Amino acid sequence: MSKHSVSPEIDRLISLLAKLPGLGPRSARRAALALLKKPEALMKPLALAMGDAAENISTCSTCGNVDASNPCNICATPTRDNTTICVVQDVSDLWAMERAGAFRGQYHVLGGTLSALDGVRPEDLNIANLIRRAGEGRVAEVILAMNATVDGQTTAHYITDHLETTGVKVSRLAHGVPVGGELDYLDDGTITAAMKSRRPF
Repeated sequence: MSKHSVSPEIDRLISLLAKLPGLGPRSARRAALALLKKPEALMKPLALAMGDAAENISTCSTCGNVDASNPCNICATPTRDNTTICVVQDVSDLWAMERAGAFRGQYHVLGGTLSALDGVRPEDLNIANLIRRAGEGRVAEVILAMNATVDGQTTAHYITDHLETTGVKVSRLAHGVPVGGELDYLDDGTITAAMKSRRPF
């Protein structure tokens, strides 16, 4: 389909959709067409929801989660165990852990992993805040729920080294997380088993 065969508004919609993870140009065109075919049922409610999210959603200054409140709902829930912090690479991993219901403590979102290839350094991630939280005195254990990739394990080792001075126990997810696997793609039972089988790092 030529760019000239669609209006600039539709072309802009397709271009923006194509920037989303997992959507290439072809998928973006299909998604745009689905929205355009159902303006009242899909397009307008989606536009409103996106507007609301853009206006109200922010990053939690404590853990790095995204929520409509700061601190986020998880950090602000008094019944959660504040002596244990589960460290994840991204918010999608936090959501996967919550979906599985395997963990009732606090979280810490790094925002990625260390990567020499991509030029991601420790100061580019939310690591300093994690070290500060762990050293505040109430935290007894930090669980590293990193993806089983080279960058994930490099990041885990870096964090472990920098947590030594805090005296907190450092553990990692164990059985059920395959090498090269990502939390967001695992089923709930696998995540639960990995959380229960965590071991010292």
